Amino acid sequence: MTQRRRTVAEVLAIVVLVLFGSVWSTTATAAADPSGAGADSAPAGSNDWACRPSPQHPRPVILVHGTGMSMQQSWSTLSPVLRGEGYCVFALNYGAAAKSWGSGDIRNSARELAAFVDTVRARTGAAQVDIVGHSQGGTTARQYLRFEGGTDPVTPARNKVRSLVMLAPTTHGTTFNGMQDLFNAFTSLRLTDEATNQAIVEFTFGLASYQQLIGSRFLEQLNSGRETMPGVDYTVIASQTDEIVTPPIGSFLLPDPGSSVRNMWVQDVCPGARLSHADLLYDPRPVFLVQAALDPARGQRSAPC
Repeated sequence: MTQRRRTVAEVLAIVVLVLFGSVWSTTATAAADPSGAGADSAPAGSNDWACRPSPQHPRPVILVHGTGMSMQQSWSTLSPVLRGEGYCVFALNYGAAAKSWGSGDIRNSARELAAFVDTVRARTGAAQVDIVGHSQGGTTARQYLRFEGGTDPVTPARNKVRSLVMLAPTTHGTTFNGMQDLFNAFTSLRLTDEATNQAIVEFTFGLASYQQLIGSRFLEQLNSGRETMPGVDYTVIASQTDEIVTPPIGSFLLPDPGSSVRNMWVQDVCPGARLSHADLLYDPRPVFLVQAALDPARGQRSAPC
């Protein structure tokens, strides 16, 4: 590459990164921890290792945050609500990279989740758990279910997970509100090679962001052949006004034969609701829908629209 082409590439890369980064800075501001607790601490109601599941709620619930977030930032609302309902609730921080959680290789993050699930099962005595994941958290959980021992396709009764509830997961990828188009335009100039393009995103935002782009090799592998695993109940809760997972319908799973999948918009239950990506963590309407997914009896009540 000539010096001039290298300079042009560097300038354009900076422009792309600044604009791409504006999406994440907006999300981080919108998702600022409302509890005021430290970002790395466990949210209220979670990680009580003396908790034992009850007959009413026999499976512990594990909460998995999204990209650039932490368990405290993500679950300060839902965790105490579920604990108040009598669930044993557990949460973790994972995927440390680029000075933030949830930014490292999703494959490694799934292994971290696998170890955490095994710890929860061993400490509580529960054979199975339920998982609630937000954004990348849902994708990380799916990677765990398919490739890191979360399920047994031959004998589903031996699955470690019974239900997976996902809030706006990056199932089929995202453009990050159109930023992928800008990134693609930059890469089409062929000023840098693919490895450099990936390194640009990885260095600034972590590999997980690159893996969640529409058409990424990671997502192609995760979704190849099947998107669900036998014996797991899947619920996807998304918002039609999500500004981070775009297009929002990309969150929905394609059901495999015999699978248990429910894809739903918050707006199916509460027409006209305008909820952002971060709102799904704190607004009482999606919180209610998560509760209903974990306990079908609660679904008979009216949503707080």
